[in-house]
Amino acid sequence: MEWLLVSLGLVILLLAGDALVRGAVNLSLRIGIPALIVSLTIVAFGTSAPELLISLQAALKNAPGIAIGNVVGSNIANILLVLGIPAILAPIHTSHCNSKRNFIMMIAATLLFIALAADGFFRMGNGLVLLGALAVVLSSAFYQARCHKKAEAAMVMEEEEVEGADPDMPWWRIIVFLLLGLIGLPLGADLMVDNAEIIARRYGVSDTVIGLTLIALGTSLPELATTVMAALRRQADVALGNVIGSNMFNLLAIIGITSIVHPIRVDPDFFDFDFWVMLGASLLLIPFVFLKRDITRIWGVVLTALYLIYILITLT
Repeated sequence: MEWLLVSLGLVILLLAGDALVRGAVNLSLRIGIPALIVSLTIVAFGTSAPELLISLQAALKNAPGIAIGNVVGSNIANILLVLGIPAILAPIHTSHCNSKRNFIMMIAATLLFIALAADGFFRMGNGLVLLGALAVVLSSAFYQARCHKKAEAAMVMEEEEVEGADPDMPWWRIIVFLLLGLIGLPLGADLMVDNAEIIARRYGVSDTVIGLTLIALGTSLPELATTVMAALRRQADVALGNVIGSNMFNLLAIIGITSIVHPIRVDPDFFDFDFWVMLGASLLLIPFVFLKRDITRIWGVVLTALYLIYILITLT
């Protein structure tokens, strides 16, 4: 029953997150917020809402292993699994991408996260530092996007396609989407955290292990689906940008907001293995970002195999 309820919680989270994005996007565009701003903020934040709600619920229920394990495990899965499986299906032509600046910011965010974790707790001060770093990342992304728009004279900013946008959506549907998202997210997160703790106790593993594996893998499914479609459509910039952006948001926004709401104790075991796997997995992207290599099918097999090895080591 607990496995069923965890699965139900995940489904509710994913559906509620999608509903919240659709409602927030159309509300923002209706009241005159430019599409560019909506893409960089509301869409990015909305797609990370499931991870945020899980970390918040876990922190409030005194399950810090799930709160941090969810983020660390998701970042590891995003690189090894979310890039690995799509590359097996179709090579990701990252040689055509220019992601150097965003990659460097992701590495900096990872190092900042690990440095703050060395304190043993993520408190309000740590959270403010992480959110300050997020503000820098969003400002940089906005500046890059503005420059890109100016370079493309044929494009008009307000005509940019935004995920979930529907210019003909009536007001009542916008309100329904917002309500479904706001009600469903905490409900799904509550189901997942409560039943994940029961599973952890039943099988004699820690909350940290459940957060790093079961919950992290579940909340990475949307990124996996997005990246698979981007790879099949040969949109390498979308595939790589999706992973890099998601990882930065996980570290800076989710832990930043959660630690302001409630302090999170950092399990010392993270420093024995998982933090360094997260950093090492991030550094594996160097050949694809700086040396203009494609993520071929062989690389896809290697990345996926590394993730399976990591899961086996974590569970044992």
